[in-house]
Amino acid sequence: MAKNKFFNRNVVSIRDFNSEDFSYLFDITDKIQTLKSKERGEIAKGLILGYVFYEYSTRTRLSFESAMASIGGRSLGISDVDSSSIMKGESYADTVKTISLYSDVVLVRHPSDGSSRYACEISDKPVINGGSGSEEHPTQAMLDIYTIFKEKKKIDGLSIGIIGDLKYGRTVYSLIYALSNFKVNIHLISPEILKIRDESIYDITNKVDMHNHVELSDELLNKLDVIYVTRIQRERFPDLQEYNKIQGLYTIDEKILAKSKSDISILHPLPRVDEISPSIDSTPNALYFKQASYGKELRAALLSSLLHEEPF
Repeated sequence: MAKNKFFNRNVVSIRDFNSEDFSYLFDITDKIQTLKSKERGEIAKGLILGYVFYEYSTRTRLSFESAMASIGGRSLGISDVDSSSIMKGESYADTVKTISLYSDVVLVRHPSDGSSRYACEISDKPVINGGSGSEEHPTQAMLDIYTIFKEKKKIDGLSIGIIGDLKYGRTVYSLIYALSNFKVNIHLISPEILKIRDESIYDITNKVDMHNHVELSDELLNKLDVIYVTRIQRERFPDLQEYNKIQGLYTIDEKILAKSKSDISILHPLPRVDEISPSIDSTPNALYFKQASYGKELRAALLSSLLHEEPF
């Protein structure tokens, strides 16, 4: 087995990882799923995941808690700042430091850019970025490309469409940077006001083949192997009228599916609102719930690799 380069490492930006890292993590994810529950439950026995969420979360927090429990560890932390000392005026630094004192690895979600990087300066335990501002969500990108790899049996050579909120969607930036390690064609589909922030991807524009689109045309649908759909985030719009203009602009439904490749894969980081019709949930193309399931397994592998030089 390759050397574990994740041990005691901070997971702040997907930019800090390369294709070899992904390959190692994917191998650990595959292998950890083959372990018997008793053997798997010994991996993190006596260890604690601490978390602090300054933004609400369902899947990220629950999948990490479930992942930690599946390898025998426990979780504790703050999921609602309204019921914590944060509401008494406790600083971010003091909160992170306190959580790190009680745990072996720290998971942080915060609305400010740079918050996870700052947490690394405070904590003497490994820090995982569970979402920072409109910057990144690295573990989401890891599970996204793992899902693509598992379902398509490859990543190189694929045409991948990323659709929706490309300006504020932090999962988008992490995914694009992760995909830049592979030979793919990326098609970015969004309204003009939600186009990708060029300054945030300037250093990989010559590394990966990217194309911008406003419409999800029939011609484009015939090219795509994967559609990664993102929610248009109402909460990140300073002007609600601007949000109302584009709400529901792109909806993946039976009509879109009929115009696409028969084996097209539909992914979504969730939660969804109206951008994917529930009518396609039962089709083999809809992978977003399987994607969420993979999230638990990959995060279990990640935690194992962060906590031990030999993950199991």
